[in-house]
Amino acid sequence: MAIGWITLLKGVPWSGVISTAPLVAEGAKQLWKAVSKQPPSAHSTRPTQPDTASTDSTTADYAIRLAAQEAAINDLRTQMLKSSELIKVLADQNTQLIRRVEANRVRTRWLTGLVAIVVLVAVTSLVVVMIR
Repeated sequence: MAIGWITLLKGVPWSGVISTAPLVAEGAKQLWKAVSKQPPSAHSTRPTQPDTASTDSTTADYAIRLAAQEAAINDLRTQMLKSSELIKVLADQNTQLIRRVEANRVRTRWLTGLVAIVVLVAVTSLVVVMIR
């Protein structure tokens, strides 16, 4: 099972992911700014119940439907705000994750080189001891 994950991770174009992570985070921040700056609709302060003084049943039906639509729009706007905030948070976390993955990749390369040098020194020392 670990082999499958390693194969999957090797197939990821990390250079592309790393180079686009800041763009994704910036896009999420811009989305959040755009969505959070939008004022709530003017109808959100109105009561959800229609004016019952209307005697015409058609007008009352339209008023009920309008109130229901306004409530639905307000619910959708709230969901959109929550979703865009979540996208922003996830993009920030993605950027942090990519930075850490890149740092670990660099450390792994340095450690691999260091281990290769240590192995080379150990083998050389072993050969020198065997020759004497």
